[in-house]
Amino acid sequence: MKKLQGAPQRKPITPDLLMTPSDQGDVDLDVDFAADRGNWTGKLDFLLSCIGYCVGLGNVWRFPYRAYTNGGGAFLVPYFLMLAICGIPLFFLELSLGQFSSLGPLAVWKISPLFKGAGAAMLLIVGLVAIYYNMIIAYVLFYLFASLTSNLPWEHCGNWWNTDLCLEHRGSKGGNGALPLNLTSTVSPSEEYWSRYVLHIQGSQGIGSPGEIRWNLCLCLLLAWVIVFLCILKGVKSSGKVVYFTATFPYLILLMLLVRGVTLPGAWKGIQFYLTPQFHHLLSSKVWIEAALQIFYSLGVGFGGLLTFASYNTFHQNIYRDTFIVTLGNAVTSILAGFAIFSVLGYMSQELGVPVDQVAKAGPGLAFVVYPQAMTMLPLSPFWSFLFFFMLLTLGLDSQFAFLETIVTAVTDEFPYYLRPKKAVFSGLICVAMYLMGLVLTTDGGMYWLVLLDDYSASFGLMVVVITTCLAVTRVYGIQRFCRDIHMMLGFKPGLYFRACWLFLSPATLLALLVYSIVKYQPSEYGSYRFPAWAELLGILMGLLSCLMIPAGMLVAVLREEGSLWERLQQASRPAMDWGPSLEENRTGMYVATLAGSQSPKPLMVHMRKYGGITSFENTAIEVDREIAEEEESMM
Repeated sequence: MKKLQGAPQRKPITPDLLMTPSDQGDVDLDVDFAADRGNWTGKLDFLLSCIGYCVGLGNVWRFPYRAYTNGGGAFLVPYFLMLAICGIPLFFLELSLGQFSSLGPLAVWKISPLFKGAGAAMLLIVGLVAIYYNMIIAYVLFYLFASLTSNLPWEHCGNWWNTDLCLEHRGSKGGNGALPLNLTSTVSPSEEYWSRYVLHIQGSQGIGSPGEIRWNLCLCLLLAWVIVFLCILKGVKSSGKVVYFTATFPYLILLMLLVRGVTLPGAWKGIQFYLTPQFHHLLSSKVWIEAALQIFYSLGVGFGGLLTFASYNTFHQNIYRDTFIVTLGNAVTSILAGFAIFSVLGYMSQELGVPVDQVAKAGPGLAFVVYPQAMTMLPLSPFWSFLFFFMLLTLGLDSQFAFLETIVTAVTDEFPYYLRPKKAVFSGLICVAMYLMGLVLTTDGGMYWLVLLDDYSASFGLMVVVITTCLAVTRVYGIQRFCRDIHMMLGFKPGLYFRACWLFLSPATLLALLVYSIVKYQPSEYGSYRFPAWAELLGILMGLLSCLMIPAGMLVAVLREEGSLWERLQQASRPAMDWGPSLEENRTGMYVATLAGSQSPKPLMVHMRKYGGITSFENTAIEVDREIAEEEESMM
């Protein structure tokens, strides 16, 4: 004991990720380095957050419309095939990257610093999407408050915002049913309420002259950002608890709307229109592209949200199981939402005496015009309207939580010493900045800017980012090494299905989507308004900027290295020295003693000293070490 007391004590050094240069040597070996970063506090936090992130507004207002326009029930064939080829493998890949490294979208590129620009591109895309996505939530809040009345304000004409074209679209009952209405030469009260009162779009001459700020929309946007800030105030510790409500309650409302919808007269007419298989559509390439696009955007791959959520997991969380739960649950939710929507549209078409395709719309037109109009035809219409918009609110908030958490996590992981202690303040500053940038969306012509952002912020740029990520992980870092990392983390290696998708099928599908989106490019439009050339150019530059960040990041990474150009490329493409699991006891094989200040020859010894015994995961670690040793011997 005296010898130990007399011997000089060598202090361990905190990993670079959590330290400043003047802060070395003040921690003990038993310190959990990930504790400062934070983790999920409950077993279901991660799973519910992923479900809430993936199940969003698109499940309600995009999938049903895409299904009925692309073959009805036959659309499910390419939909589930694209889910298997593209959705599930990319979802699992992004979760694996985040959980293995416990890093955000920027710092995770220690795996290959040459491609760090892909992480910067992710942040740009998710930042632009967060700005306009919260404006949609503001619209939902506006309608939510408007539903708190005995009579819905979009039920009748005769208001100051209505025109002479306004006609209450209610079928006149006769002996043989509803007499058909001429919908082409008239405008419904709900449509004029949306365009002339909520948007006040008549006050704008176009995207170049947005007009005045609408104070009521401005306040709704402010409330939306306040709600988001309060829910992410303490990072995943607070948002992880909020999702217990926001991720589950929409299912209760959806079930109520579904039961109410299928009991309405004419409901079967809408459901039949929604699901009747038209298999000849499967011969069209457009249907397959539409299915892949729905999967791609619905699961939120490439935005960094999945990677961020997984980075707060424990090292051995079973993300393989979670991948199938979330992806299949997302698909089932989309199908159920289609039943809820089209059962009401079938009732509406019967009441008006018109075909279903004349009342069916997608996007904001469904959420803010058609469905609110259908609500006015039901008994207790304010109650059903409130439920519908409350469901949209909870669906939207989950996705917005992920967008903001992605930005905050990515930047704080880059500057942990300065920003982690002030994460709440930094989150507040981000929310304020995005609120100010989103004020243009609250003007009379704000919808034009929202359409521009929606069309270009996450279009071809997002596909380029995901293709780059897939190729960098499987081709540059190496599919064998990546599978070995997953083996170390989960206790088994991904099978042939995942390897084939990562190496060939998923990148090829995304490349086909990219080529299709370029070849079939169509200028943006909103109703009858066509965007001017300068606005189109601005949108294209918006998409190109995220793509250009990838070569820009490569240039920076190469300039930081030494030697010839080829040597610099090789050095920049190799993983950083501290790449790997964040906790020392999880670092085995090639990751042993690669953390700054690491003193243990084998992390397994650290784990045994802290917890005692050997678990199945330590057996896996021993197997991985043995595999690496055998490979090294065969190469000598």
